[in-house]
Amino acid sequence: MTYTLYGIPNCDTVKKARTWLNERGVRYAFHDYKKAGIDEARLKSWVEELGWEAVLNRAGTTFKKLDDADKADLNAGKAVGLMLAQPSMIKRPILDLGDRRIAGFKPDIYEAALGAFL
Repeated sequence: MTYTLYGIPNCDTVKKARTWLNERGVRYAFHDYKKAGIDEARLKSWVEELGWEAVLNRAGTTFKKLDDADKADLNAGKAVGLMLAQPSMIKRPILDLGDRRIAGFKPDIYEAALGAFL
C-alpha cells in the first residue's frame, strides 16, 4: 500500500517524518503544498475528521503574522479559508493512511499506526 504524506519539503518536521518512513521502507507519495496546493474538499474532510484545531498550525510564522482580526473568532469555516489561502498554515505533515489521517509527526504514533505493515 502507498500512503500520501502532505507537507512542504523544507519543514524540519516533514523531513523527520520522511526520514522515519524511508528508514522503514514505507512507500509513500509526497504532496508538496507549495507546488500543488490543496483542494478544498480534502481540507474540509481533514477538518471534519481531525478537528480544525488539529489541522490549523497556529504555532507557525504564517499564522502569527496574521492580523488580529483574522485570528479572532476562529471556527472550522474560517480556519479552512485561512488554510486554503495560505497552505503553510496547515499542520505538517499530514499522513494519509487511506482509512484515516495523522496530523503532525510523533514516532510512537507512526509506529502504532504502521507497525503491522513494517
